[in-house]
Amino acid sequence: MPVIAIAIVAANGVLGDGEKQPFEFAEDWARYKRVTMGHPMVMGRATHDAIGRWLPGRTTIVVTRDPARVDVPDDPRVDARVATSVDEALALGRDLDETVYVAGGGTVYAQAWDSLDELDLTEVRADAEGSVVFPSIDPAVWEEYRREPRGDFDFVGYRRRSPLPAAGQ
Repeated sequence: MPVIAIAIVAANGVLGDGEKQPFEFAEDWARYKRVTMGHPMVMGRATHDAIGRWLPGRTTIVVTRDPARVDVPDDPRVDARVATSVDEALALGRDLDETVYVAGGGTVYAQAWDSLDELDLTEVRADAEGSVVFPSIDPAVWEEYRREPRGDFDFVGYRRRSPLPAAGQ
């Protein structure tokens, strides 16, 4: 059951300023939609608010300490859930599907980090200003297995490396 972080990340690791992301590419948004369609997505309330709508075709699980701040529509076309922790949100996602996407923001990525199996990143070849950053990708922990170069960015996949056996095993 893979848990996959999906993000667009500047060369300096910046995701955004807490309200919006610095880059928008039509090809990235189309791929994001195609990849996440039909799967649950876990995101923080600020990220959900920045998107500005519930995304159709997938369950959106919003993480917030104050569930009253999330307006869940009474609409059968919208599959929306609220969780009070990342662990609760991931458990909800795993109950719904074999693949769960973690869609930000920075705090949610950091809290989900040890539960992630893969990273599905759009790596932009430019720096950006902002205070929200993606966690550092340690090559001892993460192995790049896919890179699809585009004009100003690459689609890049990483897998968590298998843990090394303990000494003497």
